[in-house]
Amino acid sequence: MGPPKVAVLGCGNWGKNLVRNFAQLGALAAVCDTDKQRLAQIAREYKEIKTTSDFKTLLDEPNIKAVVIATPSDTHFSLAKDALLANKHVYVEKPMARDVRHAEELDELATSRNLILMVGHLLLYHPAVNCLKELIASKELGELLFVRSDRMNFNTSRRDWSVLWDLAPHDISMMSYILDCDSAEVSRVGGWDTLADGLVDVAYLDLSFKINGRSIPGQIRNSWIDPQKLVRLTVNGSLKSAVLNDTQAENKLALHSQTKEGRMIIEYPDYPDSEPLHLECEHFLNCLTTGERPRTDANNAYQVVSILADVEKRLSRRPVYI
Repeated sequence: MGPPKVAVLGCGNWGKNLVRNFAQLGALAAVCDTDKQRLAQIAREYKEIKTTSDFKTLLDEPNIKAVVIATPSDTHFSLAKDALLANKHVYVEKPMARDVRHAEELDELATSRNLILMVGHLLLYHPAVNCLKELIASKELGELLFVRSDRMNFNTSRRDWSVLWDLAPHDISMMSYILDCDSAEVSRVGGWDTLADGLVDVAYLDLSFKINGRSIPGQIRNSWIDPQKLVRLTVNGSLKSAVLNDTQAENKLALHSQTKEGRMIIEYPDYPDSEPLHLECEHFLNCLTTGERPRTDANNAYQVVSILADVEKRLSRRPVYI
């Protein structure tokens, strides 16, 4: 019978990667976008796939079991809601919504209709991230002391209200996942709109993660104006420190420790060499087939949305310097 069929909504810079992976998995039935040039390119590359600029028509297609949403974040809630009301399973890119109430509504709607609702927190499917999670659980690093995620690049499109809505969902979901913690708390927030246009393009969060009666401090640093791309997670432990540098082509995960003589030792753990997005798309299709709840379900997304909604309020009250 083959895998369940999906329609991808949005085939821009990221959406085209979803199109490619679902096509490779034999699950792609249709692609929707308002950009005619993008659709023409998809039609040339995937000749058997339906292309349309009318999302509503896809909701009436009985062979399409799920909708994959890769559009600007301020459209996620309304499009996901329409798809769920049409009894389609939904995979929506991060963030699931921009409002906590909207996140709750989508979860309740999916649950009441017995539909899969999965959020694209990609890094929870990254082989190196899962390797690090196992190392932490096995106490390879010892007692955890501090965790920090740096995610910076140069972004001129800046469609989101804040760099945090664009980049921090990756950091919050990944840090909570590897630490096995669903109760992160934000203690301090900083943000700057360096062009004085109201768009926060540099920001940081100080967080704490409650784990087995202990509070592990952490920090997230995001920027849209850094000319050197940086995607790095650092986890400091009492025995070893782990650095996951996702901008490197190989040896992304390294463990650092010191001998009694002060000599630095670097180890490179083994993990599968698989594309995280392919694993994520494969997981979604498996959930559609088995009814299994996704690893990145609405509960996983709720914490991210609630933290960022609170941070957005704090940033809106920050002093304005002229």
